[in-house]
Amino acid sequence: MAYQALLGKWQQSVNLVGPNTLAHFWQRHAADSAQILRHAPEGATVWLDLGSGGGLPGLVLAIMLAEKTPHAQVHFIESDRKKAAFLRAASADISLTAVVHHARIEAVAQDMPPALAQINVITARALAPLPDLLGLIAPFCNSSTVALVHKGRNWQEELTASEQYWKLSLSAHVSDTDAAARILELTAIAPRAPIGG
Repeated sequence: MAYQALLGKWQQSVNLVGPNTLAHFWQRHAADSAQILRHAPEGATVWLDLGSGGGLPGLVLAIMLAEKTPHAQVHFIESDRKKAAFLRAASADISLTAVVHHARIEAVAQDMPPALAQINVITARALAPLPDLLGLIAPFCNSSTVALVHKGRNWQEELTASEQYWKLSLSAHVSDTDAAARILELTAIAPRAPIGG
């Protein structure tokens, strides 16, 4: 509830979420984000949320992890200065163990902080089409990293487009909040060798 209040307050000056979605916060944002936790590996302690924006799903997960796995740490990468400021303020106000990286995802990947060397789970919601998103995720993955990403009704088309460029293992979980959407559970992400290469 504290997070919901902060989101509403900051939304007046910073576009954190679609303005029409705030009235449906619990279903559209909280429940949609919370379902990620069910698909995460047991005991995952290092989480990375890409393009965090208003903190979805990252802040919702950090709140839940604070109770379930107190020693877990969630890292947020957000390039927009005002959104990064919101993530820092919300994390402090709710007393979360979270780290905000105010930078572009590619820049963080290029100059990898030691804390991100062994990421257990990577999340992303409404960030980029899957072929592009896999390019952002891949540099942060180790052999055991699981990526859990929200994808809407066109998930199958995005997956088909991705298979031209990427190899991966996939489980597609039906979303709790939209039967046509999926939570894609991705592992073993690697670029395909170019044809003739």
